[in-house]
Amino acid sequence: MPIDLYYVPGSAPCRGVQLAAALVGVELNLKHTDLMKGEHMTPEFIKMNPQHTVPTIDDNGFYLHESRAIITYLFNKYGKEDSQYPKDAEKRAIVDQRLYFDMGTLYQRFGDYFYPTIFGGQPADPEKLKKLEEALGYFDKMLEGSEYAAGSSITLADASLAASISTIDVVGIVDLSKYQNITSWFNKCKAALPDYEEANNKGALAFKALTDHLSKKA
Repeated sequence: MPIDLYYVPGSAPCRGVQLAAALVGVELNLKHTDLMKGEHMTPEFIKMNPQHTVPTIDDNGFYLHESRAIITYLFNKYGKEDSQYPKDAEKRAIVDQRLYFDMGTLYQRFGDYFYPTIFGGQPADPEKLKKLEEALGYFDKMLEGSEYAAGSSITLADASLAASISTIDVVGIVDLSKYQNITSWFNKCKAALPDYEEANNKGALAFKALTDHLSKKA
């Protein structure tokens, strides 16, 4: 049975799960969740996820939320290629570090800068932009001498980070060409991640369309 994924197409964390699922070879039953209509606030949804956030999965009655937890769960239950999430403790730790960096630093700083402006109508904060650029500098340094985010093979970390970087890229708030290692890595990911167009790029473009619309209304 396919795993139900409750998602919003424009959401980078949701797209990270979709990319990881395609990489691992897991079929998802996509369930678009309209947040504007409160579909994440129903008793049925809150039973699955008390935080009422997306992405959320239902794997035959097993409920899980938080995208990076979902990503590693998909591999731990269904993965076959050791290189995607190595058993070796040190190699796996690097993948985990990249996932946590994405969640707690890179994507967090993007949200801290961009979301109050585009969704809250607040003035852009140049200090928060500097913090985002600092995080991009950190990631660029991590990629020195590395084909992918955590070494010479594509891993779960690349799925999550590609969703975040594509979101930063598509809204155009930072010139990513300044970060040569990120640019090279991102081009490799677009070619190497299975189903990249359907699993990520279409959603990223939908996010851009939404934010462009909101910018015109402001």
